[in-house]
Amino acid sequence: MQTITLIQWLQSSTRKHFPAWVLTPAGRNVHRVAKSSAWKRVFAAFALCAAVATVAPAQITFKSLFSFDGTNGANPHYVYLVQGTDGKLYGTSYVSTGSGGTVFKITTAGALTTIYTFCPDGEPCVDGAQPVAGLVLASNGNFYGTTMNGGANSDGTVFQITSAGKLTSLHSFDLTDGGEPEVGLIQATNGKLYGTTSSGGTGDVGTIFEITTAGTLTSLLSFDGTNGDYPDGKLVQGTDGNFYGTTEEVNSGSGTVFKMTAAGKLTTLHKFTGSGSDGAGPTSALFQASNGNFYGTTQAGGTHGGGTVFQITPAGKLTTIYSFCAKSGCTDGLNPSAGLIQATDGNLYGTTFSGGSNETPCNGVCGTIFKITTSGTLTTLYNFCSQSGCTDGSEPQEGLVQHTNGTLYGVTYYGGTDGLGTVYSLSVGLGAFVETLPSAGKVGAKVTILGTSLTGATSVSFNGTAATFKVVSGTEITTTVPTGATTGTVTVKTSAGTLSSNVAFVVSN
Repeated sequence: MQTITLIQWLQSSTRKHFPAWVLTPAGRNVHRVAKSSAWKRVFAAFALCAAVATVAPAQITFKSLFSFDGTNGANPHYVYLVQGTDGKLYGTSYVSTGSGGTVFKITTAGALTTIYTFCPDGEPCVDGAQPVAGLVLASNGNFYGTTMNGGANSDGTVFQITSAGKLTSLHSFDLTDGGEPEVGLIQATNGKLYGTTSSGGTGDVGTIFEITTAGTLTSLLSFDGTNGDYPDGKLVQGTDGNFYGTTEEVNSGSGTVFKMTAAGKLTTLHKFTGSGSDGAGPTSALFQASNGNFYGTTQAGGTHGGGTVFQITPAGKLTTIYSFCAKSGCTDGLNPSAGLIQATDGNLYGTTFSGGSNETPCNGVCGTIFKITTSGTLTTLYNFCSQSGCTDGSEPQEGLVQHTNGTLYGVTYYGGTDGLGTVYSLSVGLGAFVETLPSAGKVGAKVTILGTSLTGATSVSFNGTAATFKVVSGTEITTTVPTGATTGTVTVKTSAGTLSSNVAFVVSN
């Protein structure tokens, strides 16, 4: 399987489909590409970026940490990095030299280690091929992810992998239960993993499934066009226990936002028109902000045709809070394909895979990093292709993650020293915090606390109630939910000060 060069990758027989939208040189609109049985999505905006200087705000520090070169992976595709208990970041690359992609870990300083290579001996790729959308760290300490191709039936897999790189294939899709899972998994409060496939099912346009960490898969729902097509965004579990997500298309529309119960009953909350200000093609994950509302992006549509950021209530009331390409030349960004995060300052952060101040020399596919308030005030923080030859990266199709050191991290699909993608960091002056895994549990439940500089911690409390704990390392503490704990912030006191959790821990009955 030859996948090292971009042209070879495009021609690869194992590459079943590409991102869904194509940037047109004129008009800056994006259009759906017709699906075929072999290549369901063809992404046609490839360009080299020229050197253009940019001036970032003084408090913003961007660093290009690592450039993929093919041997260590290439083209991280819709990857959200995830922090491990060791403080390192874990992710996947879509392809690599002579193989089907990789799983990697990288330090916050940029030292990358490949811990697994898929399909090293060529087809058939029984262990999977083309891992997409990154990994999720489950409460048992293992990572879980999906491959879009490969497996026993060449329709994709679900896998488990340890931080040391021991991989176990848990399930091979066969189209009846779904196929080509393009997005990452989430772990729900019941401990099971949930995800979507972009094909297969009774309508052959995607499914929603649950799978145990031991590998027992249950198909919960098949999309059929009337309730949506091609769920390309990762699910999120709301505080009400239901699952929320998006579909890229729907009959007589341009995608949906939906709610699904744990039993698989789906309700369409919003249908995008494609011709209005609400946007078109929501391919990114939703997330629920601290105000209880969900936020997401559409790749296209909106007032200016460049995609949108939207807010939607659990009841389905949608508000477009920003339409991209509002500035001349789309210097504010164009086509946000990835989801948003809410950082510890309460603001939302995300990326656009094209547009920005370097749009002209980059033929519109450089991209930006932006900050936006929940009310819709947008600030562009960084414009890609700001370094000679785009060594800083270009086309960030992927979202951001905030490490517990306070810094934001992400990957780009192209650019870097060899043009095959990068890992980068962006400091916006936010302080350190702690994160709990999981973020909800009963009294007595085991909880892992992730952080930095945790050695020497003197106390752990759940909303003011003290808990017994063990310091495993400088990046990990284990504890249990104490008797009398109530929903609220988890705090860890160290010699350097008190660290608080980024989200409230929910104490369940």
